[in-house]
Amino acid sequence: MAVMARIGGPAVLSSLLFTLYNLADAFWIGRLPQVESAAVMAGIQVSWPVVWLLISLVEGFGGAAVTALVAQYMGAGREREANFAMNQLFSLSVISGITLGLAGYLVSPWLLGLLVGGGAVADAANLYLKVIFLGLPTMLIPGLFYFALAACGDTLTPLLVIGAGDLLNMALDPLLVLGWGPVPRMGILGAAYATVAAQGFAALIFLILFAAGKGQLRLEVRALTPHWQWVKKSVRIGLPAAIGQSSTAFGFVILTGVIGRLPNPEVALAGYGIGDRIVGILFIITDGLSVGLTTMVGQALGARLMDRARELVRKGLAALIAILTCEAALLWLLRRPLVGLFIPGRPDVITVGASFVQAFALSMPFLGAFFAAMSIYRGAGHNLPTMILGILRLWVLRIPLAYLFGFTFAWGTDGVWWGMALSNVLAGLSAMGLLVSRSWQRSVVEEPAQACPEKR
Repeated sequence: MAVMARIGGPAVLSSLLFTLYNLADAFWIGRLPQVESAAVMAGIQVSWPVVWLLISLVEGFGGAAVTALVAQYMGAGREREANFAMNQLFSLSVISGITLGLAGYLVSPWLLGLLVGGGAVADAANLYLKVIFLGLPTMLIPGLFYFALAACGDTLTPLLVIGAGDLLNMALDPLLVLGWGPVPRMGILGAAYATVAAQGFAALIFLILFAAGKGQLRLEVRALTPHWQWVKKSVRIGLPAAIGQSSTAFGFVILTGVIGRLPNPEVALAGYGIGDRIVGILFIITDGLSVGLTTMVGQALGARLMDRARELVRKGLAALIAILTCEAALLWLLRRPLVGLFIPGRPDVITVGASFVQAFALSMPFLGAFFAAMSIYRGAGHNLPTMILGILRLWVLRIPLAYLFGFTFAWGTDGVWWGMALSNVLAGLSAMGLLVSRSWQRSVVEEPAQACPEKR
């Protein structure tokens, strides 16, 4: 547990800064004129599942492959192959980010029309998405370096770089959203510009470190040219994670469409957006510890230390469940004042947001098992089970249950929230069963006979 905390500690702080930046977005948007604030908040909440859909295609693939390959090659003492894998995945991620960003820019107006129809929410979301998609490559690079360095056991450098980007975002938010001095009030466009600028700053710093050589990882021009053998290996490892994460993201797009068809969708989406950000507080510690657990399991499997890997799984699972239980209890008690902090003067939105937090917090301990399983299988390099778990939680459970309780049973927003909470409970129980099966106990790293191409 101590080693997991040491590796995951900086990731905890990184998660804290990311959560604070999301909360800062909500806080300053809530200070817009009341007639505008709910529509802008709802617009961002509609936008993010669409953005996440495209990001997850690349980060699910690249993040899963780089985590498994770098961690296990490092654990096996094969640093050169770990670095080669990082270079290969960097090239693939940049090419994919540019392609998907342009695709998202073109299709987002059509997709928003399906989700929320017309009106103020769709107009705000469309403005936001145009900026975000044009800046999509800058949002992918920090994530790739985060996973690669964490797989080497270095979570401090990603904390410093990504944390600096998050702090820049928080500083730019009030300036660009509300305007100050010669800077005009930009509303939702200001939030988009702040996000892209901050992510671009973090991406630039990572590129500088990569070119100079950070630890065992270094930019090698020859290694950037895709090699089919390594592309094939990366696809085999990362494709299930990409499918799983993108299907999850697309499921949230559909779920957003479900919420957007509730009575008074502007209030429902705004309350959901604020509540979702507050619930993110629960994941500050568990996200960081999950990074540590992934790295340690991957390195233990790469070194063929099976008893050590089993011990890590037992302790990591217990820690995640215990921490989420304590955090959920505190958040449940403070739900209404926390929501009110972000959108004062809108009691309708506050009521909806507090109801969401209440239902979700009660189900959060079960997600400890879900997150543990995702981390463990990611470290082992077996991403098909994680893909199945993600699809199960969202497509088999969450969307049908939310629709059943919200519309078929006519329970409205509360029905949607409780359907989502029940999906967490059932997904957590399923993840526990998967961990008990011990199918994660296989390394994906081949014996040293297969090496990366020699430098010439």
